[in-house]
Amino acid sequence: MVMRTRRSRATLFGLAATLAAGLLAGCGGSGAEQKPDNRITVWSQENLPPRVAATKKVISRFERESGVKVDLVGVDEAQLPQLIMSAAAAGKLPDVIGAVPMGQIWQMYGNGLLNTKVADEIVKDLDPGTFNANALSLTQDHGARLAVPSDAWLQLLVYRKDLFAEAGLQAPNSYRSALKAAAALDKDGRDGISLATDPSDVFTQQSFEDLALANNCQLVDDKGEPALDSPACRAAFTAYDDLARKHGAPGTQSVDTTRATYFSGKSSMMVWSGFLLDELAGLRSDALPSCPECRKDPKFLARNTGVVTSLQGPDGKEPAQFGEITSWAVTRTAETGASRKFIEYMMGKGYKDWFGMAPEGKIPVRTGTPQAPGSFQQAWRAGVMGVDHRESLQKAYPPVLLDQLVKGVSDMKRWGLTQGQGALVGATNGELPVAKAIGAMTSGQLSPDEAAKEANDEVSALQKSLQ
Repeated sequence: MVMRTRRSRATLFGLAATLAAGLLAGCGGSGAEQKPDNRITVWSQENLPPRVAATKKVISRFERESGVKVDLVGVDEAQLPQLIMSAAAAGKLPDVIGAVPMGQIWQMYGNGLLNTKVADEIVKDLDPGTFNANALSLTQDHGARLAVPSDAWLQLLVYRKDLFAEAGLQAPNSYRSALKAAAALDKDGRDGISLATDPSDVFTQQSFEDLALANNCQLVDDKGEPALDSPACRAAFTAYDDLARKHGAPGTQSVDTTRATYFSGKSSMMVWSGFLLDELAGLRSDALPSCPECRKDPKFLARNTGVVTSLQGPDGKEPAQFGEITSWAVTRTAETGASRKFIEYMMGKGYKDWFGMAPEGKIPVRTGTPQAPGSFQQAWRAGVMGVDHRESLQKAYPPVLLDQLVKGVSDMKRWGLTQGQGALVGATNGELPVAKAIGAMTSGQLSPDEAAKEANDEVSALQKSLQ
């Protein structure tokens, strides 16, 4: 019954995609660029009020300098696919969309919604040599520039350096060392690790992909066929089950509960994104570290936390890093001249303010300019993070960690993109077949091998619905 329900949802997704394609083909304007009026609509997924306010300040400067008028609209990441479909059907696509993750970029590309020519022209104007090569690679399809990559965040494995040292444990940079540490430190009222198991949250899927990539477990093989039931993936499911079910907190663990458990000092490791760094440093009053030692020393947890950016499993040839690149997308009906000016400004004069609104989770993928190589990376290190309290990255954390984060962008890998399955990746982020399998496995309903097979069957059904 469960499988039938999931497959029906996958089929509905495929029907929605087909419907969207039909609507796009018949919507007003025939996909042509609108008559230029020097006014553009920009949707941004940086929709938190402080970030909207920061974006508006940059836009005000751009409007004064360029004469182009910009209507900014904040949109939620989860709602973007439906909003895009509705806007396309009504012939009212925005000109530009900012902070778009790779899966959604590929979904829009698959539905013919992107102006890839303008995106390519922008990157060439800015000089491809000023961009991180991996970011450019992950946002193109056989030479077609899908969007303009802007910034990245990384998934991290953080751990208690003090507890590891006391137990004589090595840093958890491999399956073996992470499993050993989780078992050894799962005692005295403290869990070995905080790891997501919520079947309804993309964060669970991202956390698994991080561990899976380390073992060379891929969503699809080189032929594009689903591969989640491969030996490497079965081993990844087994490792995740050992960590989350045997040595993690009981019950469903979410993006919020994993952080709360680690912050309270009740777990020895955690998988979370780089957006954790300002909270870990005690710069947000609504998410402060609350461990017993933190009451007298708010910096205790940050000082005693180590970070692993790349893991390696027994089947992995080299350490691997999961992360996300967000981009500026130009839609197919955009007013191209004004949109081009805007994105080049946001990746030039306005770039420091754009990634500076949250430097802990917005690592610039444009390193500098031809005239000032490395200038954007230097500005990022000096970037000030926090909400209720403010502190620069380079003051809060040692240079070696910042070096790791920068290197992590170059080492980042992602399921399906290099195999040309970006549309499938976007669809799995909506349907969450892996997260559902993880939830069933860690609650004892499925064995790791059964979870791998069920996830693979779901991905197969979803892939067929997209054809």
